[in-house]
Amino acid sequence: MRSTRIQLKSPDEILRIQDAGIIIAGIFRKLSRMSLDGLSTWELDSMIESMIVKQKGRSAFKTVPRYNASSCISINNEVVHGVPSKKRKIKNGDLVKIDTGVVLNGYFSDACYTFMVGKVTDNAKRLTVAARESLQRAIEVMKPGNRLGDIGHAIQAHVESRKYSVVRNYTGHGVGYALHEPPIVPHYGKKGTGILLEPGMVLAVEPMVNEGGHAVCLLEDKWTAVTADGSLSAHFEHTIAVTKQGPIILTE
Repeated sequence: MRSTRIQLKSPDEILRIQDAGIIIAGIFRKLSRMSLDGLSTWELDSMIESMIVKQKGRSAFKTVPRYNASSCISINNEVVHGVPSKKRKIKNGDLVKIDTGVVLNGYFSDACYTFMVGKVTDNAKRLTVAARESLQRAIEVMKPGNRLGDIGHAIQAHVESRKYSVVRNYTGHGVGYALHEPPIVPHYGKKGTGILLEPGMVLAVEPMVNEGGHAVCLLEDKWTAVTADGSLSAHFEHTIAVTKQGPIILTE
């Protein structure tokens, strides 16, 4: 049975969510053409804020209580929710996860991309590729009639086949009318389990993939999660609509 708490979106609303997502896609395209080496994460966040505002959008992350930045920027062993800082400088060889969200005309989109800065290690490259591929595997199964557990299973199976691990503590989520909506979307699971996927569901799917074990720890800032064993982590996220025609990536 479908939970009554999950709000399905109309085709017109999906297009409006996509309008917000296109802003994020444009930001990531611009950043991919830049050198991030030497920037502080605060400077990078300020650039992201400026790009959102220039497109007539608002920062979705600033709708989160007690969070005052337009992005989360997590480096190397930082898994997710890294808080931008003037003291934290990006350097050659870093894996930089940039997670941001946009509100446009009342509709929300959310996405994350892992940037490889300069010359990174082969291990970092392989981890990043595996994380990006795991998200694509998940998107492929986001069709009406499949189940929520199929998404997690697709991610987990691909990641573990590459000898990596999927973070359990943080999940994907519904998105559209707000940054975080039901349902919770685990990035691990069993095929054929969980709620039925229906046309009109809009989900933010965001596998966080660790080179070592899946355990994470929270830093003193109460936001930044890091790998418990100090290993590298990669993170990708898209906002995806489930439709009768198949999955549509709204942040691409």
